[in-house]
Amino acid sequence: MAPSRPNALPRIALTLGDPAGISPEIVRAALLDERVVAALEPVVLGPSELRIPGCEVVESAEELQLAERKSGRSLWLDSSRGELGSFEMGRAQKNCGRAALDALRLGADLGLGGQVDGLVTAPVCKEAMHMAGEKVEGQTELLRRWASAERCQMMAIAGDMRVLMATRHMPTAAAIASLTPKLILDSLDLLYESMVGFGFDKPHLAVAGVNPHASERGLFGDDEQRVLMPAIEEARTKGFHVTGPEPPDTVFVAAMAGKYDAVLALYHDQGFIPVKLAAPTTCVTVLLGMPYLRVSPAHGTAFDIAGKGVASPENLITALLQAAAWIPGRA
Repeated sequence: MAPSRPNALPRIALTLGDPAGISPEIVRAALLDERVVAALEPVVLGPSELRIPGCEVVESAEELQLAERKSGRSLWLDSSRGELGSFEMGRAQKNCGRAALDALRLGADLGLGGQVDGLVTAPVCKEAMHMAGEKVEGQTELLRRWASAERCQMMAIAGDMRVLMATRHMPTAAAIASLTPKLILDSLDLLYESMVGFGFDKPHLAVAGVNPHASERGLFGDDEQRVLMPAIEEARTKGFHVTGPEPPDTVFVAAMAGKYDAVLALYHDQGFIPVKLAAPTTCVTVLLGMPYLRVSPAHGTAFDIAGKGVASPENLITALLQAAAWIPGRA
């Protein structure tokens, strides 16, 4: 959803995340950052008890939609559906999981309704959300469900390296077992289409192998020949520029050097370990296939340092700035 007026400052919804983690403190820090102040108008979504001083309160999504966009301010929209109650910093709790879910649902509704130009989500605790009764893998699956998106996958961005995850939060053995030629081909379809949307005329994609050395023609397993190659060959018949399967221990190094525009990783840690090593303070994720823009920092709630005032807001700041930069080009 593009801004409602030409040259209008992008209005980005920002969830407060899990109250017991670092999310509230990095949100507060991000709102004070001069780069954020100059680039967008944040709308923070969270329980009223945690409202950040200095944020101007809007009472409803309807009031938000009618409000004139102004530079240099942050807005606050209460997302709670009941009192937050007391909680302890640094651990998973049912009420904190519920608060995170309420903020996320409001952010999704605002994105779908066009009251905001994009959504940035602060970290949540999956255990706390489970305690609150939502048995999901994570925010990606919830947002996909609420948007009724037929296909939705997460891409991580670390500088010039872009990595799409074919599978996400599941046991590694189950993730590998779930790989099929159709899943790989569908992932390549979405990745290619999205990269074209990001401005790449003919993006060069690479597919990471499952096994060491991409199995060396079946020496270390048959996943590459049985699952990956049929999908890669079909993608090539569509005109896609696809290389692979490539050895997992070298494909990301090559992507960092600019050899590939994007890489398809096959399971969570295969993709996230290299991107977090490559850009530990600026790595972000974006959901592909959604009807609105959603960006997130690529880290968790960091319960071990929550409330100590040492958490860096740089990943969140990068996510906000990246979301704002993408807004003018979105249809």
